[in-house]
Amino acid sequence: MAKRSKLTKGQLRRVRANQEKRLAKRHMKQETEWLDEQLGQLEHGRVVSRFGQHADILTAEGDILRCNIRRTVSSLVTGDIVAWRRAASSEQGLQGVIEAVEERTSVLCRPDQYDGIKPIAANVDQIFIVSSSQPAFSDQIIDRYLVACEDAGIDAIIVMNKIDLITPEESDFIESRLSVYESIGYPVIRVSAQTEEGIETLRAQFPDHISVLVGQSGVGKSSLIKALLPEVDLAIGAISDNSGLGQHTTTVARWYALEQGGALLDSPGIREFGLWHIDPERVAYCFKDMRSFLGACKFRDCKHGSDPGCAMQLAVAEGALDAKRLENYHRIVKEHA
Repeated sequence: MAKRSKLTKGQLRRVRANQEKRLAKRHMKQETEWLDEQLGQLEHGRVVSRFGQHADILTAEGDILRCNIRRTVSSLVTGDIVAWRRAASSEQGLQGVIEAVEERTSVLCRPDQYDGIKPIAANVDQIFIVSSSQPAFSDQIIDRYLVACEDAGIDAIIVMNKIDLITPEESDFIESRLSVYESIGYPVIRVSAQTEEGIETLRAQFPDHISVLVGQSGVGKSSLIKALLPEVDLAIGAISDNSGLGQHTTTVARWYALEQGGALLDSPGIREFGLWHIDPERVAYCFKDMRSFLGACKFRDCKHGSDPGCAMQLAVAEGALDAKRLENYHRIVKEHA
């Protein structure tokens, strides 16, 4: 059997373009199935998940209905508030049409090799950055998430999980790093999903907010959800057990309503942020503690390294800026090189 050759990026783009054309033709056919008089008045709803040219909508009555998406809707992600019209009768499981998307208060994006920047969730107002001593505490990863939060204009809360597993040798270093974030103004909540220490304090942050949990693999996000939000844990399990929807759970952002109000958005795409699309000047601005020193360097094109007259380096020398934070900034901007 001949070995199948690997497709080039150009070939992949052409294959993807052809697939999108076929989807568009199929979508046009679906749109003509309902005449205007077969659709009701405009209603408003929330996107709880999207699957290609269809989306599940949470209605004002609390029902979840699958709807077709108009070709005029250029971007639609979980969390979006939409204007939609209910169909008089269901067609192939579809129960309405999404006509328009309301203005977003925030949008989370990630780099995409085809689309450049791809939105993955909308209208999020707080992100919980989960860290732990196992597999390893990393303030570099925390700083990456903080840059993404600042760039999107979303509040960030740092959650130190598995505090029951921190050894005496690790404690001083971890606490010294967490104190830096607290001094900058980021809330830090110390918890253990195992012993439930701090769980009530953390749970109190969720009601009436649209939240996302992020963090590297192994920090205990799933255990936290189980301890914090049993209604969400049950919903995730129900979807995973449903053969009709389970296929989407690994790639599609989903909206989980909370009993006390608000919601949790969950998706692997949300958990992994690339920052190469943010220019170095913007990255520097997204380090909140560096903002007051921006523009104070001797040279306008200062790279904040060994450049003479660098305000950042002077601030580090004087103790006004954390050296490790500046180091993490340089690691992020290296992605642009």
